[in-house]
Amino acid sequence: MTPVFIPSRIIIHGTATDDGPTLSWDNIRANHKAKGWSDIGYHAGIELIEGSYEILVGRPWTRPGAHTIGQNERALGLALVGNFMLEEPPRAQLILAAQFVTLWMALFRIPLEEVYPHRKFSATACPGDMFPWDNFIDLVKVAQ
Repeated sequence: MTPVFIPSRIIIHGTATDDGPTLSWDNIRANHKAKGWSDIGYHAGIELIEGSYEILVGRPWTRPGAHTIGQNERALGLALVGNFMLEEPPRAQLILAAQFVTLWMALFRIPLEEVYPHRKFSATACPGDMFPWDNFIDLVKVAQ
């Protein structure tokens, strides 16, 4: 019997890809599946589509992700599409991400102290050097 996935942590990622006019989420999913994974590694994503940010469905919330080695059995993964090594995420994208994180926090009873950047658990700069982590956490607090 497969154990039930009950997340206790949320990990934020940047995709390190351009968020352009083509749908990057589908490209990311195809890339992850080409690696032999069953689906995209993230549970959800936020991407600019036709002028507005949208939340995109990833891996089912009932299954472990494939986004952070050593954390996939306990953490939901949210990816913001964009390269935040080069620029900050747009405020509208951050606000939507903060609102979505508060939904997950409420649904799964995850405290704010269990929301982390990917770099906390891996030798990476993800979600990016330009990602305003403290500002993002403040937005989550406001959205609660």
